[in-house]
This record gives sequence, structure tokens and C-alpha cells, in this order.
Amino acid sequence: MSCLAWNCRGLGNLRTGRELVEIIRAKDPAVVFLAETLTDDARLEVTQRSIGFDHRWVVPRVGRSGGLVLYWKDSINLTVEDSDKYYIDAVIDKNSENEWRLTSFYGEPDTARRHEAWDKLRALNSQPEKPWLCYGDFNEIIRQDEKLGGSRRPYNQMQQFREVIDECGFMDMVFEGPKYTWSKHFENRNSIWERLDRCLVTNSWFMKFGGSKVYHLNCTSSDHVPILISLSGLIPPIRKKLFRFEQMWLSNPGCEEVVCVAWDSRSGVGNEGNILSKVEKCGKELGNWEKNVFGNVRMEMNRLKKALAGEERVAMVSGNNIRVR
Repeated sequence: MSCLAWNCRGLGNLRTGRELVEIIRAKDPAVVFLAETLTDDARLEVTQRSIGFDHRWVVPRVGRSGGLVLYWKDSINLTVEDSDKYYIDAVIDKNSENEWRLTSFYGEPDTARRHEAWDKLRALNSQPEKPWLCYGDFNEIIRQDEKLGGSRRPYNQMQQFREVIDECGFMDMVFEGPKYTWSKHFENRNSIWERLDRCLVTNSWFMKFGGSKVYHLNCTSSDHVPILISLSGLIPPIRKKLFRFEQMWLSNPGCEEVVCVAWDSRSGVGNEGNILSKVEKCGKELGNWEKNVFGNVRMEMNRLKKALAGEERVAMVSGNNIRVR
């Protein structure tokens, strides 16, 4: 199984919703944690249906800021124990020999109040010990080399984070992918990159899932990148692609023609079977048509995403962000 965490910076943005769906389809996580949802429960329910998850736990936004949500599938035995504006604390396979703890965390964005989030993490640590994974956007770095650009991070600010990590017995999981998980680009061509999102685990969790991997993914709709934790090093399986009708197909007049031709084709089975075979044939023909008509569009989008990631690496070296703003 795998778990995904992402500070999406608002699910009201349609582009963010579409990118989330794309990430879920590609990586197939069993658990998804989203921070800064900036929306209400009605929108979160719509998101749940669009990504095909069975359950959700919501921490409401405060005014127009914050908001957390945890989605999970029936395939995982997850029990939410507690939640707060800084976290959603859950147990996997509760009361079994495979029991472990999953805390989805969101650090206080206001530096003057960040100690409040660390105090909450300390309180969570006071509970009975279980193998523990804590991941999300902590809004803080551990070392100066986790930041590029801008002013140096105050030592005491980082030290407070390091102290709570030590008190909880956490180790910082190594990762694959971009070094920095958050970025901000300014009009004066300067940028700041920081590693604010991470996965922390206790030694007992690491011994239980020693082959696990953390991946920093790419995205374009948020200033944070998603992080994916694949337990025991298991890469999400490649499943047969399900047919999904895409709204953009309706912009091409050929879509209606493909459906009409496929539906009017003859079938030698009974009425019920005939309808099912027509639906199946429509899906097959639309799939073939989509590859020819829109396939190059998807390839171009993927090419542009890779090019953007390359330009960002160049900006980190040159200090000029004009091609990534």
C-alpha cells in the first residue's frame, strides 16, 4: 500500500482537482491526506467521489484558511483516533499484531505560534507506543541546506523542530525526487525553495517496514509538491486502465459521431446483452478515438511538465526565475 500527502492550497481550484485525480490514477494510494483544503465539506465530498475513495475525515477550515481531510479506501483497516487543526491521528489494523500509527500533520504557518503545533506533536507522543509514521507539511526545515534563496533561517526556529523530532524518537526518511517541496517565485526574478514536507518515522516503524520509499512528486497547481510513501518498497501496481469519459471530448464534434456509429452497430444477443455490448463498444471506440485525437495533447502536457521541472533546476543554479514564474 502507499500513502499520499499534499498541501494542495485549495480544492476550490478546478486545476488542482484535476491534478489530484491524475496523481491518484497514476500512483493508486490507499490513503490521501490533503492540507489547506480552504473549502467546505460539500466540496470535499465531491472530491471524494472524483478520486473514488470510500471514507473521509474532515477538519474544517477556520474562516477562509486551513482545513484538513483524510481519505481512505475500504482496502485498508483505518481508525481515526483524534484530530485537530494541526493533525489527523489514525491507527492502521487496530488491536492486531500488525497495528501501527499514521499521523497526518500540518505545521503552524505563523512562526510566532509554531510552538503550538510542536506542543500538539509532543502530546501525541505521550500516548502508548506503536510503530509510528508522521507525514505532511511541517512548515519548517531542519538544516540550512534545506533552503535555497532568501534570508537564512533563524537557528532557534530550526532547533525547536529538531528538538520535537528527537523527543518523539523520529528519524527523517530519505526520499527520491526534487530536493525541495515548496517554492515561491518573485517578480524581481528571485525565488525561494524549501523542504517543508517530509515523512518522519520511529525506529519500530522503520524495522517493521524497512524497505519503504518516499517519493517527492511533481505538480503545477500548488506551491507544494505531493509526497508519496510506498510501504516496504512496493511500487503501486500498474492496473488495467478503467474507461472514463473526459469532459474535454465534448469540445470535438467527432465524439458524437463515434458514439452514434458504435451504438448503431448490430449485435446478435438479447436486449439486455445488446445494450451492455453497445456500451462496451462505445467505450472501446471512444478509447481508440481519444488516442488519435487527444493523445498528442497529453504527450505535450507531460513534455511541458518535464520542461518546467528542468527550468526550475536551472533557476536554482542561476538565481533567475524568469522562465518558471
